Amino acid sequence: MQMKKLIDNHERHINYLRISITDRCNLRCIYCMPIEGIAHLKHEDILSYEEIVRIAKIAVKEGITKIRITGGEPLVRKGVVDLVGSLSQLEGVEDLSMTTNGILLSEFAQPLYEAGLKRINVSMDSLKPDLFKEITRGGELSRVWRGIEKANELGMNPIKINVVALREFNEHEILDFAQLTLERNCQVRFIEFMPVGLKNGWKEDRYLSCSSIRGIIEEGYSLQSIADEKRNSGPADLYRLEGAKGSIGFINAISGHFCSTCNRLRLTADGKLRPCLFSDKEFDIRMALRCADSDEELKTLFHKALSNKPKGHAITEPSFRKCAREMVKIGG
Repeated sequence: MQMKKLIDNHERHINYLRISITDRCNLRCIYCMPIEGIAHLKHEDILSYEEIVRIAKIAVKEGITKIRITGGEPLVRKGVVDLVGSLSQLEGVEDLSMTTNGILLSEFAQPLYEAGLKRINVSMDSLKPDLFKEITRGGELSRVWRGIEKANELGMNPIKINVVALREFNEHEILDFAQLTLERNCQVRFIEFMPVGLKNGWKEDRYLSCSSIRGIIEEGYSLQSIADEKRNSGPADLYRLEGAKGSIGFINAISGHFCSTCNRLRLTADGKLRPCLFSDKEFDIRMALRCADSDEELKTLFHKALSNKPKGHAITEPSFRKCAREMVKIGG
């Protein structure tokens, strides 16, 4: 099948759709939501799996080749394995992945792999059980490690470990995370704390730039650029410690502005297409989905979202307005 190529108004090739399937989560990470949680979407407001697959089919026909399933925590929604199976069968999907907090991964890794999921990102912000429990407000680190080991046994590759760097919380573990890559064939990715949502506790004094993180690592090791291994690294700048089996990625969303190479659109669990993570502009595809007999109106909305993708997020500009939706309601 001859695939279309999606080019936005700023000459970027858009081939990546991140699909959130729930706003529910079994953790309460301090940088994501308040301890009391959030008001959840009503059942009827959540896209059904059939609706998600219909949108995905349209997206793939229009030129999307990469799909990532996110949440909330996607593994808390019943039937997620069946959804993975349906998406993996779509002609034109070259890369199907998932982001999870890993709490339920040991239970789901094998059925997910057999359904067609071949790689996974796991959020893990501390290697210390007590601090991990504090950051996640109750998470058990050993369960996450069991999930990672199971995914590794099955051959999921690459396994990416996402670390949101927080000053005075986990900055003293930067080197420990980097050292994981010496013996493990994984990609540890350091992510700058982002001002998304009104209740995620973002404060400038908690922000730790990727240049600062690199500086900490380079106190003990030399970082070697591996830019030639960019495939599936997303926005991360990739490096390797000398002799390491794995790699290290830096996602400098605030300090580095990778907007010029952004290749994604987002679909929220309640059926909104979002051109940019940091903007509240979104397009209601759910309403059209439930009223339209044909796919033409849905295609039109998809391309409208594409045409409204901004050149950049303007976080550092005085005019920047913080995105009101919480990350858990957008999709990680």
